[in-house]
Amino acid sequence: MAHRAGRPEGSGVQGERNVADAADPPGAAAGRRGRAPRRPRRALAPHQRKRRKLATCGALAVGLLCVGVGYSVGEALTYPGDDSTEARLAGWAREHKLGAVVDRLENLQYELDPPRVGGSLPSEALARMKATAPAMPVHHREVPLRASMPSLVTPALPGEGVWRVLSTAHGEPVVQGTYVRPDSDHTSYQAAIAWISGTKARFELHPGVREPGGSFSVPPSLPKGKRTGLLATWNGGFKVTDGGSRGGFYLDGETVGGLRDGAAAEVFYKDGSIGIGKWGRDMRMTPDVVGVRQCLELMVDNGRVVPDIDVDAKWGATDQSRMFVPRSGVGVTAQGDVIMVVGQALTARTLAEVMQQAGAVRAMPLDMNRAWPSFMSYDPTGDPANPKPTNILDFENPPERYYNQATRDFVAVYAK
Repeated sequence: MAHRAGRPEGSGVQGERNVADAADPPGAAAGRRGRAPRRPRRALAPHQRKRRKLATCGALAVGLLCVGVGYSVGEALTYPGDDSTEARLAGWAREHKLGAVVDRLENLQYELDPPRVGGSLPSEALARMKATAPAMPVHHREVPLRASMPSLVTPALPGEGVWRVLSTAHGEPVVQGTYVRPDSDHTSYQAAIAWISGTKARFELHPGVREPGGSFSVPPSLPKGKRTGLLATWNGGFKVTDGGSRGGFYLDGETVGGLRDGAAAEVFYKDGSIGIGKWGRDMRMTPDVVGVRQCLELMVDNGRVVPDIDVDAKWGATDQSRMFVPRSGVGVTAQGDVIMVVGQALTARTLAEVMQQAGAVRAMPLDMNRAWPSFMSYDPTGDPANPKPTNILDFENPPERYYNQATRDFVAVYAK
């Protein structure tokens, strides 16, 4: 007969109970069969009661804090849009007064993994630089192809600084683009430059769901039915809601943040035109202004890079002005055309110099770091109502970024 471990051979449950009852003190067996007699509760001193109450309240507060933080982070990780997990967590931290922590982590990451000095462009970057334009019918009756841009690094690579057609409107090359290496030290990185005709395109400002938020009538995306004639899109600037942009956002009569005199601004007008300059000097609020997006200050003014371009913390937190990181900026030429730049490894100075070399007489910074800079061109050849988007450079953003709900504001460009 099989035995159970620890039980004497031939013993039964009743026998075990009898042995235990004999060894236990009076009342213990009754406690096992029913309710054991309670020990008298020891009275707590007043200071002990206060300490216990504080401990209970503290535990409850910590529990509620953990639940609240967990819910808040969970919401940040699941809101609509194409933002990466890293971008969502960094955004959550900045929204909860942890921007200094994020800045320090970004600085530490940069110190541990700085951009490469020297070297050659990767094969895919070389192929992109040499590539010709997509096969689109082009007339060149009114908009000529731009002359090649002087190389910032010598000798120039094949295709470097050579403009090609990115998007057309009525057969004219309204959006053109090129690639350059922005400085002679970081020769394994590219900057992409887009040129947009100011007379053949119209420009629209769109809000983002989370930045600047609000209840604007303009949608935070480019939904189906609103894509015909779409030529290009680009990203907004530093966040308005946390004061990072040091300026405001205005659209259709609603303002988020305050519009600041002296701030660099993209200004959008009823006729679809755009102006870029210093708010309060080059442009101000008038009845024909429908949108304003401010961000920091001008990097290029009167055709020159501003004297304080190397000032620490002016173009990013702490010493980020001198970091070679992904950045974007936008400017305007003397003829009123638009220059937009995105780069893989740019400082504030090299971003300004690229915009100036491309012909900008006034130019401003937009956003930085891999999550935010973007420029997309659109090809209507396959479906004019749903043109195919293409990233001019690959960061974290899918080319369909603005076909979906955008978390941050952006600019859309249409054919006139």
